[in-house]
Amino acid sequence: MKKSNILISLLVLIMVNSSCTRPEVEESLDQEQEGIETTVEDNTTLAIPAGFDFSTYRSVEIVINDPSPYAKYDVYAYITDSISLGMQTYEDQSGQIVTREVFRNDVINKQIYSGAVRGGNLNQTVNVPKFCTQLYIRRNENLNVSAEIVPIIDDKVDYLYIDRRPIRNSGTVTDYLYCVNGSGEHFQVDPLTGELTYLSDMPMGSWTAAIDQENLKMYSIGRSSPYPLMRYDIETGEWDTVANLGIGGPRLDYNDEDGLLYFSKDSTLYTFDPDTGENLATWDIIGIHNTQGGDLAFAEDGTLFLCSFSGLYRLDLDENNDYQSTRISADNLPFQPTSMTFDSNQELWLANSSSSSDLIIMDTQTGGWEYRYGQNAGNGTDFGRTINDLTTFRIFSDTVDDTDSDGDGIPDRDDTFPDDPDQAFEEYTPSRYGTGTVAFEDLWPSRGDYDFNDMALSYQVTAILNAQNLVVKLEIECRVKANSAGFNNGVGIEIEGVSPAQIEGVSGTVLTENYINLNANGTEANQGNAVIILCDKASNFTNLSTITVDLTNPMTTQALGVAPFNPFIIVNGQREKEVHLPNGHKTDLAQDTFDVEGVNADPDGNYIGDNGRPWAISIIHDFKVPKESVSIENAYNYFTSWALSGGVEYTDWYKDNPGYRNDGLLDN
Repeated sequence: MKKSNILISLLVLIMVNSSCTRPEVEESLDQEQEGIETTVEDNTTLAIPAGFDFSTYRSVEIVINDPSPYAKYDVYAYITDSISLGMQTYEDQSGQIVTREVFRNDVINKQIYSGAVRGGNLNQTVNVPKFCTQLYIRRNENLNVSAEIVPIIDDKVDYLYIDRRPIRNSGTVTDYLYCVNGSGEHFQVDPLTGELTYLSDMPMGSWTAAIDQENLKMYSIGRSSPYPLMRYDIETGEWDTVANLGIGGPRLDYNDEDGLLYFSKDSTLYTFDPDTGENLATWDIIGIHNTQGGDLAFAEDGTLFLCSFSGLYRLDLDENNDYQSTRISADNLPFQPTSMTFDSNQELWLANSSSSSDLIIMDTQTGGWEYRYGQNAGNGTDFGRTINDLTTFRIFSDTVDDTDSDGDGIPDRDDTFPDDPDQAFEEYTPSRYGTGTVAFEDLWPSRGDYDFNDMALSYQVTAILNAQNLVVKLEIECRVKANSAGFNNGVGIEIEGVSPAQIEGVSGTVLTENYINLNANGTEANQGNAVIILCDKASNFTNLSTITVDLTNPMTTQALGVAPFNPFIIVNGQREKEVHLPNGHKTDLAQDTFDVEGVNADPDGNYIGDNGRPWAISIIHDFKVPKESVSIENAYNYFTSWALSGGVEYTDWYKDNPGYRNDGLLDN
């Protein structure tokens, strides 16, 4: 709540200024943004289309049909744009220290749901940004991972799983090529189809990958100092760091015979203990023509092969304890190999150094080769990314551990809560690693200055699901990220269609002002729907807090609804005065109309003013609020275009894209 623009009389002006005065906008503001208007005039109208509610997200129904006895599913909002990781200094594959801007895909960070199908279908409702038109659906059946990009049509995704994989030559083993690159992307390629599936984001970009098949671990050495030895758990999808090796380079493989990591850089070969990172031995390699790039790979009979930018070599230990290299490829290759691995048929796969790498098959006897997948293969495949190392993950009939510690029917490897039979999966709003923002103006029903910093709530909501994909609990991580009002405002949510009796208990709320009456379960009293007051004074809620909402009985996401539900603020301790999102419903304790000094700018009571502007906006993204008295229309260059188009144009107006924001007009 800020200095009112409704100046009916000097008395009103004095009253408003005395009760609502804020610190003056920084003097540097005009200097930083010279020539940019920062306020909205009262006589301007935002001519929004009828029915537009300023929403930045939509609810999408996901229907997955899968006849398999069991499969784990992870669902991601799919956005094609790569993100910048900033400028990074690292050792490239030729051994040079370089500093460059690094980009990678952001699919893994956009996870919104995990669950399981057991011989039937799965039906869930999620919220996704309106600019998102596709979902990335990843399926995991006993560590056989695949994925598809599925379009959102009429706010619904219908996915029918069909096994399109060719029958393997061997009925006892299935191969996948695990790939890593310097951008920190970890993905797999199916060697029979060429299909790429994202697996994880690495802690650091890398040129190397090697798998300990028995223990289901993948190892990789970071490409930047201090060159950490990173370890990936194939069952859980988690990364940890074993040790800092102090040396980086392009070549790595795991030797099943002695259980050691073999690493090579230039013309030297090392062994490392995978459990400690200790360097155990060092050898010289004799006879490599070009020592840059390449990889190591052990064949099934224990023969060690090395490739570099000059081709493929076999390594043999001589009487002087040096490795002699025998060149197999007779000619210099027309590509620079960055990686290689043997599959279960003992075919040697290589990848080349390119912004969109090819996968190549090579004969270890003659050095003959052919492009199998990628732009040069001529079969329509294009990975669109570099493959800096390859390693083969083999799934045997006895590879998978089906231990189910809590007996809920979900194997521990897929169960987020393996020791709790009532909890198994999670659904995230806005995503597993993202936060959303609900921002308010508190002068309703009078006009404000539309900087939306009177109260801004940052949130991430996790719905905890059981083995039947039903919600049993909500965990709401939130904090007040902006509180520029002169009023002491509270904030709450209403879960529409859910009664207070359907809530077993609420914990973690911060209530200090003694104007909120609660039921025994922590919901607000005298409400028809379940209403949860997160805090009754915003200044007491600036640290990150977790509010837990336990349900009396499990329910579907369709019945519960999706966060942020129906959020609202309580203005200055007046319990009857609520501010909601555009077209939002008031709770039972709210008053419909108020006497206003001056103009009631919301005679319809729908929280959209007579000038077309709202008093609240919900953004499915972390939102930097404008500075004091700076209109959102001036801080964000395409907000107005978005609103006037009814949300059709610039659906991502709030993102940090070039030209979208006036950073000098933003706070946090």
